[in-house]
Amino acid sequence: MKLLEHQAKGVLSRYGISVPKGMVVETAAQAAAAAESLGPRVVLKAQVSAGGRGKAGGIKAAQGREDARAKAEAMLKSRLVTPQTGPAGLAVRRLLVEEAVEARSEFYIGVAIDRRRSAITVIVSSRGGVEIEETARTDPASILREDIDPQNGIQPFQARRLGFALDLAGAGLTEAAAIMTGMVRALLECDATLVEINPLVLTDVGRLQALDAKIVLDDNALFRHPEFQTAAEDPDSDPVETAAARAGLNYVRLGGDIGCLVNGAGLAMATADLIQAAGGQPADFLDIGGGVSEDSVKTAFEIVLADPAMRVVLVNIFGGIVRCDLVARGLIRAAAEKGVRVPFIVRFHGTNAEEGRALLADSGLRYESAETMGEAADKAVAAAAGIAASAPTGGGKA
Repeated sequence: MKLLEHQAKGVLSRYGISVPKGMVVETAAQAAAAAESLGPRVVLKAQVSAGGRGKAGGIKAAQGREDARAKAEAMLKSRLVTPQTGPAGLAVRRLLVEEAVEARSEFYIGVAIDRRRSAITVIVSSRGGVEIEETARTDPASILREDIDPQNGIQPFQARRLGFALDLAGAGLTEAAAIMTGMVRALLECDATLVEINPLVLTDVGRLQALDAKIVLDDNALFRHPEFQTAAEDPDSDPVETAAARAGLNYVRLGGDIGCLVNGAGLAMATADLIQAAGGQPADFLDIGGGVSEDSVKTAFEIVLADPAMRVVLVNIFGGIVRCDLVARGLIRAAAEKGVRVPFIVRFHGTNAEEGRALLADSGLRYESAETMGEAADKAVAAAAGIAASAPTGGGKA
């Protein structure tokens, strides 16, 4: 889960890292009041979960109260489109109004879990304010790394070495070392996978400040951090994906017309691959997990069936910890309460597979059974194609 900028800066502040004074606003009137409070020059920053805001018009400087009001009103009525949002963009619902900061130099500092190096790595560059990926491609010599011990954090000699690489000395070097130490602590204590400041600026009074911040949290560790629960409720996220997450399900909408209800991430990916190999398009990735309940299965089936683009549902269960009879009961309950408007194919294999098939057979539900994954995918694709072929033409919808 990626925190919004103001949320990330709130975390950095707790670790002693200086950030510009700012206020989060939701109306133009609030933006005007914030500008009056913060000073004659402010910066309005759209709070959306996407990079590339500056180039897309999501960051604007304002001079005084009325200028801030006018620009905030325009921004709050817009949808921000960046390379990370897709063509639909994201609605701008909040702005961070910050005091303008005069910068003498800009740097990049990031702390990340580097899976290729199997290490927690501190990365710095003297070329802040630009995309680090582009810098790595065009000027790799400007990027320096230090792998750190997660038990002991960044060592003073490592922080000094990175600070010297940024051409810092004296108080600036000491402050940079403290910032790196705070960032490493934030990553470890918040269960983050990335803590990034870009740019970290040296102000005209000789202080280092985080002008922008990005923190990505490990979703699997959110149960340990109730302080981030509000941040997890992203108004821009897919409401179906949000409902699935609340039910403990791993769901991602993929845009096809063959719904998938599977247990296990690997099996779900293999199922999607087989559907595509057979000429179809999966509508979703839905992993019900290992410790699933009958209620969760019911919710999962309802989520899949609610997709208006759905033509077929493929249920592919390899019973291990998950019992096939439990899955069958959840499917039957969902069908009884919501109805089933599309064909569905069921492959049960493993724990209580026979009991699961017997429950479905006795329920009176119309479905097709499959023995192998390949057979299940072929049947699903054939059923979807048959429905598509029978759809009305001349502008009608199936």
